[in-house]
Amino acid sequence: MPHTSPSRVRLLVSVRDAAEATLARDRGADLIDAKDPDRGALGALPAETVRAIAAAAGDRLSSAVAGEPRDAGEASACLAALAGTGVRYLKIAWAPGRDPAGLRLPAGLPVIAVLFAEDGPDGADVPGLAAAGFAGAMIDTKTKDGRRLTDHLPLPRLAGFAAACRSQGLLSGLAGSLALDDIPVLAALGPGYLGFRGGLCAQGDRTGRLDPERIAEGARRLAAIVPRVEAA
Repeated sequence: MPHTSPSRVRLLVSVRDAAEATLARDRGADLIDAKDPDRGALGALPAETVRAIAAAAGDRLSSAVAGEPRDAGEASACLAALAGTGVRYLKIAWAPGRDPAGLRLPAGLPVIAVLFAEDGPDGADVPGLAAAGFAGAMIDTKTKDGRRLTDHLPLPRLAGFAAACRSQGLLSGLAGSLALDDIPVLAALGPGYLGFRGGLCAQGDRTGRLDPERIAEGARRLAAIVPRVEAA
């Protein structure tokens, strides 16, 4: 069955522990994403922490980042390390055009390829990801230096990426130092999810703690948007 993006754009909140997962769940996150913000863009958490986050997510979807591997073999090992933690999805950094030979995806556990905006991804990269067996694709920023996703990639390219994911039956997401005010513009492009961490923390510090009021505001703003693009 194709993993098409939901017709309504949904809120992904990255959390570092079970307490933050509970907070995100209670304040309206649609997808609770396990990630270590102290270890770069896609720092993986220990398996036991991910397991606790998945349990705390309750009836909400959960995912976990599995790191930034150098090749398909390393990606397979990173994914295998988190395959039994109870999350619904795993996410792994994947360079545009990387050879998928040797990639082993966990059976029955959808994996999302995360492309970095600094590498200039676009819709042309998506068919190859689908052919490699990924269930979805997401764009994020690798360098957390204050620049946002739209500082790296223009809106037409992001729209093309989201459209290509829909046409291939893949989940899609956009992230990268997003602020709450980015929601209307990016939601109009039709991704399945918008991903947040720093924009939902006090003072915008992604290594700090999540602010419950900002999470609730993000959920409210997304829920108020009438979908313009239907999932494929």
